[in-house]
Amino acid sequence: MKMNTIDWIKKWAVYTPHHVALEEYDSGRKITYHELENCANHFIEILYKRGIGKGDRIMLFAEPCIENVILFSVAQKTGVILVPVNFRLSTPEIQFLIEHSEPSLIISEDKFMPQAEACQIPSYTSLMSIEVIRNLYKKHRQDEVEDIELPTVSENDPLFILYTSGTTGFPKGAIYTHKMLFWNSINTSISLNLSSTDTTVCCTPVFHTGGWNVLLTPLLHIGGKVYLLKKFEAETILELIDQKKLDLFFGVPTMLKMMMESSNYTSSQLDSIRYFIVGGESLPLPVIEAWHKKGIRIRQGYGLTEVGPNLTSLHQEDAIRKLGSIGRPNFYVETKIIKEGGKLAETNEIGELCLRGPMVTPGYWKNPEATQKTIIQNWFHTGDLVRKDEEGYIYVAGRRKNMFISGGENVYPVEVERVLMQYDQIAEAVVIGVPHEKWGEVGKAFVVSKKDQMVNLEDLKIFCLSNLAKFKVPQYFTHLEALPKTASGKIDRKVLQ
Repeated sequence: MKMNTIDWIKKWAVYTPHHVALEEYDSGRKITYHELENCANHFIEILYKRGIGKGDRIMLFAEPCIENVILFSVAQKTGVILVPVNFRLSTPEIQFLIEHSEPSLIISEDKFMPQAEACQIPSYTSLMSIEVIRNLYKKHRQDEVEDIELPTVSENDPLFILYTSGTTGFPKGAIYTHKMLFWNSINTSISLNLSSTDTTVCCTPVFHTGGWNVLLTPLLHIGGKVYLLKKFEAETILELIDQKKLDLFFGVPTMLKMMMESSNYTSSQLDSIRYFIVGGESLPLPVIEAWHKKGIRIRQGYGLTEVGPNLTSLHQEDAIRKLGSIGRPNFYVETKIIKEGGKLAETNEIGELCLRGPMVTPGYWKNPEATQKTIIQNWFHTGDLVRKDEEGYIYVAGRRKNMFISGGENVYPVEVERVLMQYDQIAEAVVIGVPHEKWGEVGKAFVVSKKDQMVNLEDLKIFCLSNLAKFKVPQYFTHLEALPKTASGKIDRKVLQ
């Protein structure tokens, strides 16, 4: 069988075949690198019989599980493109993703199959239960497969299409290539000093780049071990860290706050942890100090679906001294900060963060306009406003396009506003993020009714729940006679804030 040079699982199946690559904490199932290799090859045979190969899209509805990583290995070997989808999305949102990505196959855990079946599935798309792959694990993980014809997969071929909420009101599919995967892994390994003896737990959703590329794929690249937890549960995470003596943990600030409030926080030792990696938003000083008292060092960073995602890192020794900073760029990441007009910002001047390097996306799936607006002369324009201090530490000064983060999920107001404006009685609507004790931020909607009509806010919330993922639905709704406007006639979000 021909070996692909970017086929990580194949390499480790030769080097350390009996080393456990993955273990599901919920079920206790384990799989070695050799078994992972065998399962991937068996599933390739199934795909080939269906006529599915390089360049075809496979949409995935699943929580963290061994089968996801089998599919990842299949994609590395064959060049099929994985499209992980948020199973919490509404039917119209999922329908858009199906029509946009045109998958040949949709694979789903049985409990999420109704979400897919509620959509109008094109004739060229078939549905498959993830149990098909699970049965390979049960029956054939010890059985090698010979003589599979594998195509040539280049570093610039897409590996994932990762959908992000869009500033236009529609999601954009970021193309994530094999090249991006490799260089993100290198940046991560250098920054965090990863080794093949390291262990972590993945409990972040696999429909986000973080679920795949913060720690899961970098550890697979160096032959480490990853525990899989279907969803985040604070008590379980603390228990798992102590039981399995984990080296690293990645989470968003909401997770760390919930872990501090859990019943077993005080009794947890956590003495094996090298540090927590935190991303998504800045971690408040009291939370950092509380974890420091617990003996846990904090490493904060910054990332994007379209780039990396592991782009900057704040060393744990600087967590308090450089509070609020996202750190300095990782090893193979180029940055520049530009002011309006394109001039480079001076020290402590605010400007837009631009990124360049081998971990930058080639663009957005079937969206050349968005690609051209975002990638200019090989620089990715993030839209995030930042400043750099005298020591080269970067600080985020403003979020792009009014985005806010709710429980680790990016929420773009324009996407919510687009749905609000479909409600018959609404004349105008705007959404902002407001502080929330548990989720960090939640949405607050301000609506103006059409003349001689009055919006029923309870009915409006029900309408939103049927057309948006729950985390995007505003927590608060307020009716106004008119929205505040700037002199140029634009909605004045600052006044509303």
